[in-house]
Amino acid sequence: MSRRRQKADEFKTLAGDISPEDGSDPKEFHAKLWNAPKQAGRKSQQLCRQVRDALHSAFAACGDPAIQAAGVVTVEPAPHSGRLRVLVSVPPDFDRGTVVDALERAAGFLRSEVASAISRRYAPELVFEVVPS
Repeated sequence: MSRRRQKADEFKTLAGDISPEDGSDPKEFHAKLWNAPKQAGRKSQQLCRQVRDALHSAFAACGDPAIQAAGVVTVEPAPHSGRLRVLVSVPPDFDRGTVVDALERAAGFLRSEVASAISRRYAPELVFEVVPS
């Protein structure tokens, strides 16, 4: 076997067709995007439904009229099932700021209600986001 280096012209004859991926780094081509948002799996979606149902009953049991008037729109993992983003709708006759303050005060109670309704070792952290209805 010869020790001389082959030139780029000689490599072109080895390839059947030249494509845009020729000459690219295979590490970049097969790299996994670790920071890319993942779609929630079946178990995460099941947990979100359980938390949504638990929050519906917890909102009704809460003594604050601002929270009783609010409704849970959706619950989704943000970014994983250890922290859940809860979208809460506010009726037009209530002030958005009042509902946000009431949710901040009742966050511990709501998390404990969720923890008693689901069967997990750790209760997920709830992050409330208020949207107008």
